[in-house]
Amino acid sequence: MYRIGIDLGGTKIELVMLDGAGVEVFRKRRPTPRDYPGTLAAVVELVKEAEAETGQRASIGIGIPGVVSSLSGKVKNCNATWINGQPMDKDLGAMLGREVRIANDANCFAVSEAVDGAGAGKALVFGVILGTGCGGGIAISHKAHAGGNGIGGEWGHNPLPWMTAEEFNSTRCFCGNADCIETFVSGTGFVRDFRAHGGEATSGIEIVARMAEGDALAGAAFERFIDRLARALAQVINTLDPDAIVLGGGVSNIDLIYQRLPALLPKYVLGGECATPVLKNHHGASSGVRGAAWLWAPGELAAISPEACA
Repeated sequence: MYRIGIDLGGTKIELVMLDGAGVEVFRKRRPTPRDYPGTLAAVVELVKEAEAETGQRASIGIGIPGVVSSLSGKVKNCNATWINGQPMDKDLGAMLGREVRIANDANCFAVSEAVDGAGAGKALVFGVILGTGCGGGIAISHKAHAGGNGIGGEWGHNPLPWMTAEEFNSTRCFCGNADCIETFVSGTGFVRDFRAHGGEATSGIEIVARMAEGDALAGAAFERFIDRLARALAQVINTLDPDAIVLGGGVSNIDLIYQRLPALLPKYVLGGECATPVLKNHHGASSGVRGAAWLWAPGELAAISPEACA
């Protein structure tokens, strides 16, 4: 059985089709129309093109930067604001003649890395996206765990743990709260902190490069960042105790994180020791769209009749 994964963002829609072995057989992307009917039409067009070119019917999973509310059945918290308040999975299911599954893009990332990525073979994977924001997702036995409220894994909107006096009440988050983890350990937060202390850079990678050149401000900024990241992940470990943590997003490309973090985590993890591996993602920017395809487990695919996929 074949599976389609779609990554639907505010600026682009990307589709991949995987065969039964998880090998990519089709990929295409297009700009996201900035209205709901246009977005639905674009998704349907991409699905039909993929199936026409490959001659295969497929299951469909979609990752979005938001969630489908378990209470209303409608999309919420999405930066593609025109799909908020819409029963997108039901509407697409009616247009395509089959069930469509929608999950948060960070959960899709976690599933992708758990199935055949850096966390392959691990029963419980916590996926982290450190980029403009700070997303998180949980994969249990290769399945996304969204939770009753659809917000499972949203670690970035808890307060930074063990705050210092200088950190307390020092940032504001778009969610409306103060001192969220996202405002400190996202790429945006890393740069914000560096600038607040007199530095100038456009990315965390640039800050670390300056640190390697002997820039004292950059070195101090990284020390604050890595300690905050250790505190934030230790809170996840103390709560969830995942078998692996996989990092994604632009900040995940800072190799120094994987060298420094293991020694810092035991300071904050209960019991003073930590064996949790923190790993760099395997699939890179493709992990989210692949994870959307894996929202359907192999056993579920086998149960889909040809008529259901027609």
